[in-house]
Parts: sequence; C-alpha cells; structure tokens
Amino acid sequence: MTIQKAIPGDHEILTQITKKSKAYWGYSNEQIEIWSAFLTVSEEYIETNPVYNLVFDDQIVGYYSYFHESENSIELDNLFVLPDFIGKGFGKILMNDFFMRVKSLSIQKVVLNSEPNAESFYSKFGFVKIGQIETSIKDRYMPIMELNL
Repeated sequence: MTIQKAIPGDHEILTQITKKSKAYWGYSNEQIEIWSAFLTVSEEYIETNPVYNLVFDDQIVGYYSYFHESENSIELDNLFVLPDFIGKGFGKILMNDFFMRVKSLSIQKVVLNSEPNAESFYSKFGFVKIGQIETSIKDRYMPIMELNL
C-alpha cells in the first residue's frame, strides 16, 4: 500500500471513487447525478491542488485533497474511499498521511465540510462541529468541522 501524488490523468478514477463513496451512504443514483458537478474531480483541480491517492494492489482505492483557505488555515476538501474499503482503516491511513503533510506548512487549523454520515469519523481525529450548511436535500445539513493544530 502506498500514497502517491495524483496526476491529472487520475481525474476519472477519482471522480468514480467520489461518486461510489457518496452512494455508499444510501443516496439514489438520481441524487448522485444532481450532485455530479460537485463530485467531479477535474484535471485542472489536480493540477492546482495537492491531491494524494491511496494505492492498494496496484489500484487507486481512495484519495484526499486540500487547499489553503487562508494563510493559517487549510481546508480538507475531499477524502473518499471505495465502498469495499470503508470501515477497514483506509480512511485513517489517508488522514494520518494528510496530517503528516500539513505539519510542515505552519498552519493553525484545518476545516472541512463533512458528509453528515462521516461526522463521527472526523470527530475521532479531534475535529469539532462549528456550524452546518443546508444542502439541496430537505432537512439534510453538512457539518462544518474544525481542528485547531
């Protein structure tokens, strides 16, 4: 198992991982299609942001990406794992790699907008909910989470 920097040509597989991972939580194909623009990873996105792939048995099974929100803050923009690998420690591997990389960046906090079903995952790493964003689904809110470093 390795973690390696994504290349622009990975955009299609990363988009598929994102959509399959999101669908894992029970969202319909129609809902995933509605969110398609938000769940698509473009070549340009990979070129302009740090994106790291988790490779297991020569297959990309997950990834994460982030960007500088401000001089002292980073947003963890994506962290997705294929459904067959959810709950098996692969997300933890990605999070630990993320923390290792951002330690050298002199930042004070990490923020993220969590999938509601993943809030407890991020809480295990010390993230706390500081707000929420209403989504296109009635009565569904994405937690805004923060971790002070």
